[in-house]
Amino acid sequence: MRNGWLPAALLMTAVGWGANQFSSLLGAYQRDLGLPGPVTTGLLALYVVGLLPGLLLGGPLADRRGRRPVVLGAVVLNAAATTALMAGVLAAPWLAVGRLVTGLSTGAVLAAGSAWVRELSHPPFGTAREDGVGARRAGVMLSAGFSVSGLVSALVAQWGPHPLVTAYLPHLLLCAGGVVLALSCPETRAPGSGSGARGLGTRDPRFRRLVLPVAPWVFVGPTVAFGTLPGLVARDLHGVEIVYAGVTALLTPGLGAVVQPLARRSARRGERAPAVVGLLVLAAGLGLAAVSVAWVLPWWALAACLLMGTGYGFTVTFCLTVVGRIAGPGELARLTAVFWCIAYLGFATPFAISLLAPVVPAQVVLLVLVGLALATGALVSGRDQPDRDGQERRRADHVQRLRDAGVL
Repeated sequence: MRNGWLPAALLMTAVGWGANQFSSLLGAYQRDLGLPGPVTTGLLALYVVGLLPGLLLGGPLADRRGRRPVVLGAVVLNAAATTALMAGVLAAPWLAVGRLVTGLSTGAVLAAGSAWVRELSHPPFGTAREDGVGARRAGVMLSAGFSVSGLVSALVAQWGPHPLVTAYLPHLLLCAGGVVLALSCPETRAPGSGSGARGLGTRDPRFRRLVLPVAPWVFVGPTVAFGTLPGLVARDLHGVEIVYAGVTALLTPGLGAVVQPLARRSARRGERAPAVVGLLVLAAGLGLAAVSVAWVLPWWALAACLLMGTGYGFTVTFCLTVVGRIAGPGELARLTAVFWCIAYLGFATPFAISLLAPVVPAQVVLLVLVGLALATGALVSGRDQPDRDGQERRRADHVQRLRDAGVL
């Protein structure tokens, strides 16, 4: 089936939606439930605590038992986590439960779902081919849910009835519809692949030299955009503070989804080019964010979100593509899970900024991040070469299509 990957990719959208629907509601929880700022940013970071075991368990399980059962089961659990968040208006501890389970289920889907979408994109399943198309599809669909959910939640929280309950209803509908559609998707794990056909994995030099230094930066830009900037630059936007937070949550990962095809094309100039471009643009966005915070410039902060979103799109495409190239079929979900574990360390950035706030101003922390991002870009840029392997694969694929059509 031509678009057989799409139902599985919609589940990536569903978990991306569930991961970020909470972020735009931070101001509403402070306003309606009286939760202090460090508590709400702590709940934002608590998601990562659940995410890491979800990734570490979900990836190997998907390699052993299959992508389909892991993804479908995790999406059902993701919907259950949302119901716990809805119960948070009655008892605040349910918010902690919901955020932990959201992280746990999202981790499993990120590991298994990314591999499932990539393999569905390239039948026959179980082949080692990786041209970046499947990785880009998984990343775009995840980013779509990640971005749109923030704005929808913000609009409901600003003007809807019972916002801390009704803001979560779209996610439940998306999960239900996604699971029904994905029941038609086949299993793609090749029989016996869980015990063989493995590469070097994390011991591969490309993973250590390319993925490992870049991955922590993937979520720094988006989380600064929706977890830090709204509380520092939107305090004078009376009446629309929550909507402003939703716009930042839309712009950053949303633009990240839009630029991912550009990131893939930039790799023709060199395998590391998307990483270098992404880190440079991210550094520019963080610098502009620091200026916006220092002088309380909300519209400049939105421009910073656009830059940080571009950095997010380039870095996540780079990392997923490299992981797909170096992973054997028997370890694709496992190695993808390791990447996401490292990437989601950046999700704790707003929590770290809030903890340091009494002693170090946020704009100073952001400027430090600028320097670290530039240093990382310099580290991974050395001795880059044109993507000759990718060019050879594209030529071979073109020849094969011509043969299939009877031209050759």
